[in-house]
Amino acid sequence: MKTKPTLTAELIAEFLGTFVLILLGNGVVAMVVLFPAKNSGETVHGGFTNITLGWGLAVTMGIYIAGKISGAHLNPAVTLALAVFRGFSWRKVVPYSIVQTAGAFVASAVVYWNYLPAFHQADPQLEHTAGVFTTFPAFPAVPQAGFLDQFIGTGLLLLLIFAIVDEFNVPPGANLAPLLIGLVVVAIGMSFGGMHGYAINPARDFGPRLFTVFAGFHNNGLSDGTRVWWVPVVAPLLGGVAGAGLYDFAIRRFLRS
Repeated sequence: MKTKPTLTAELIAEFLGTFVLILLGNGVVAMVVLFPAKNSGETVHGGFTNITLGWGLAVTMGIYIAGKISGAHLNPAVTLALAVFRGFSWRKVVPYSIVQTAGAFVASAVVYWNYLPAFHQADPQLEHTAGVFTTFPAFPAVPQAGFLDQFIGTGLLLLLIFAIVDEFNVPPGANLAPLLIGLVVVAIGMSFGGMHGYAINPARDFGPRLFTVFAGFHNNGLSDGTRVWWVPVVAPLLGGVAGAGLYDFAIRRFLRS
């Protein structure tokens, strides 16, 4: 007889799944930013395509790590949407969000530790590489643009996650859901990745941003006076609920009738 995982087991799974997600995700950004490739005599970065593919694979691997035990939310916006629309226990929402953020923080520390010599070479004063870990608006003078971007991107994420995992829809077989959700993240990054760095996950953004403050990065969006940190926290939470609600209202209610 299988026993239901304890809350402790679920929290460990969420921590480790988010840790793997951020380890691979921030790792690919570090590769692109800190290790430019040589091409025809010119120095060029690996490119945004590398980043979107890397993040998509990172999400897939994180889900495979935690899926069986905790459901692999790995994202407070997912946890909140599941509490609102799928009966996920409200008492677990805050603990899940805390360990997701902690996993992202620790993973960022490992990425920084691994690439420390490269950071010292590329940015000795840590003045312009906080973006390896966290996100910033493309147009600082128009904060609402980044908010809308994060709202739409996370709304798409939850709309599509709900569609993929809905037992009343056409759910994928053979444990393919993690791969498809990873591809969703790739698609969102390619389509909505420019205005505010494509966080679509409060833990993914705030945990690493908090690490940049502890590590002494300047221009971090939290302690530097710019206070841009709230956009990729609040907008994904609202957008996720909106996207999940749209799926239930526009699709799921007809599937169950």
